[in-house]
Amino acid sequence: MIYIIILTALLTLVSFIFDKKKTLKGIKKGAKQFINILPTLLSVIILISVVLYFISDDVLTEYLGSEAGITAYFSAGAIGAVAIMPGFIAYPLAGILVKSGVSLSVIAVFITTLKMVGIMTIPIEKRYFGLQISLMRNALSFVGALIVGIAMALILNYL
Repeated sequence: MIYIIILTALLTLVSFIFDKKKTLKGIKKGAKQFINILPTLLSVIILISVVLYFISDDVLTEYLGSEAGITAYFSAGAIGAVAIMPGFIAYPLAGILVKSGVSLSVIAVFITTLKMVGIMTIPIEKRYFGLQISLMRNALSFVGALIVGIAMALILNYL
C-alpha cells in the first residue's frame, strides 16, 4: 500500500511540474468526488461490519470456507448474483472475507457473479434484450464465474 501512495505522490508531483493548473484542477475534482462518495462508502462499510459482527466466522466458513467444498462456489455465486453493490464496496468486503478464511477462488466467484450476473436487474435488462436473452446471458455468466473460480483454485494450488 505504501508503494501505491509513494507512486501516486511522485506522479502527482510530475504532473504538477508539467501543468500546475490541470493538476490542481484534477486534485480538486478528485477531492470533490471523494467527498460525494464518502457517505455511501462509510454507510456500506458500517453495514457490512455490523452484518459480519452478527455472522460468526464459523458460519462464513461453513458456507464459504474450504470445508464447504464445491458448495462454497455455488453459495458465493448465488450471493454475488443477487447482490447489488459497486466495486469500491465489493473489493474491501472481499478482503474482509479473505481475512475470515474464505479462499481466493471462492472470492473470485463472488466478485465475478457480482459484476456479471444481475438477477435483480433482469426486469430492466429484459426490456432491452428480451427475457430469453437476459436469462441466457445471466446463466452463461454464472457458469463462467464458476469456471473462473475453479481455474483460480487450480492455479493457486500450483503456486
